[in-house]
Amino acid sequence: MTQPLSSESSTQKGSPVTSASPAVSSTPAVLVLADGTVFKGRGFGATGRTLGEAVFSTAMTGYQETLTDPSYHRQLVCATAPQMGNTGWNDEDSESHDERIWAAGFIIRDLSRAPSNWRSKRSLAEELAKQNIIGIRQIDTRALVRHLRENGSTPAGIFSGAEAEKPVDELLEIVRAQPSMAGADLAGEVSCDKAYVVEPEGEAKHTVVAWDLGIKSNTPREMAARGLRVVVVPAETTYEDAVSEYHPDGIFLSNGPGDPATADGPVAVAKAAMADGMPLFGICFGNQILGRALGLGTYKMRFGHRGINIPVKDHTTGVIHITAQNHGFALEGTAGQSFDTEFGPARITHTCLNDGTVEGVALANGKAFSVQYHPESAAGPHDARTLFDDFVALMDSTANTDQEGN
Repeated sequence: MTQPLSSESSTQKGSPVTSASPAVSSTPAVLVLADGTVFKGRGFGATGRTLGEAVFSTAMTGYQETLTDPSYHRQLVCATAPQMGNTGWNDEDSESHDERIWAAGFIIRDLSRAPSNWRSKRSLAEELAKQNIIGIRQIDTRALVRHLRENGSTPAGIFSGAEAEKPVDELLEIVRAQPSMAGADLAGEVSCDKAYVVEPEGEAKHTVVAWDLGIKSNTPREMAARGLRVVVVPAETTYEDAVSEYHPDGIFLSNGPGDPATADGPVAVAKAAMADGMPLFGICFGNQILGRALGLGTYKMRFGHRGINIPVKDHTTGVIHITAQNHGFALEGTAGQSFDTEFGPARITHTCLNDGTVEGVALANGKAFSVQYHPESAAGPHDARTLFDDFVALMDSTANTDQEGN
C-alpha cells in the first residue's frame, strides 16, 4: 500500500483555515483509491461518503461547467489547477438541463477564501453543500494526478466527517465494492425524462432531433443561434418514432457518460439515420456511437482526456484545433485510416496530437460525421464552433438535393 499523503506537509506553515462557514469547515476528510492509496485532507461542501471513478481535468477555468456536465456522472473530478472557487457560482453557466451537479465529488488543492466575480451568487462550497455534493481540499493534487497518469483512472471514495474516522481497510472495502465504469450503461440515467424544444433565434431553417445521452445546455443553444429548431429527446427514443413525430432535417448525438459498448439503442439510431440518408452529427459519446455504427471497436482509456486545452488535428484540412474534452473511452483506429462500411466508405478524420487517439470519423459522402470533443465550448476554446455551421450546411445541401430530385 502506498503511504498516506497528508495535505499538511504541502500546506504553507501558519496558513489559516479557508472559511468558518459550515460548507468550508476543518472537517477531516480522506480520499481512498481502490489500489490502497490514501490522501488525507479537509472536507468542503456536504459531509459524508461519495463513490466514483477518480479522474483529473487539466482545465484552468470552467469548474461550474465541468461539475454540471452530465458526462461526469459517477466520477470524482480532481482539478489540476491549484485553486478553485475564485469566481464563485452563478445562475447562468450550469450545463445540465436542470442545473444539477453530476460529478460525484470534487477533489482540489486550495479553495478560494472569497469568490470574486460580478455574476457570482454564492460560493462553490455553498453550492456543493446545497446539492449534497462532497468535496475534499488541501490534498496534494499533483501527486494524485501523477498517480492516475501512471496507474490509470481508478475507483475511489471521498469520506468526510465521521466517515473519515473509520478504519482504512473498511473504507477500502467500500471503494472496491462499487460497480466498474467499464460496462456501465449510464446515458439513460442522465437523459431527460421527456422531450423538450429549444426554439431557434429568428426564422427556423431546419429541425434537428438531438438525442440526450448527457447533453450540455449550450449545445442546443449554439444550434438555435444558427436558426435550428432543436427537439431534445430521451436516450431510449427510437429513430422511427423521432422521424414520424418531429420530421427532422438532421440528427444529433450528444455527449454523455458510460461505456459506449453498452449503447446499442443509440447505435441503432445512427445506423437507421445513415441507411435513410439523414444528415447526422455526433460529439464525444456520439462520436463513439457513430464509430460503432460504422463497425469500429471501442476501448477504455488508461486515464482519458479531460480539459479545455487538448490539441486535435483535422486530417482533411490539416488544421489543428485546441479543444474541450471529457471522455474515458475511445474508438479504435489510426490517423487518416479509410475503411469500408455497410453505408459506404468511411474515414478517421481527426486524431489527438498528444497520444494519437481517434477524435473524429465521417462517411466519405459527408452525410454523417462526428468528433470526440465539445464544439459548444462551455467551458473551453471556441476553435471548433464552426462544426455547427458545417452541420447546417450539410442539411442545406441535403434539402437542396431533395428538392432537385423532386
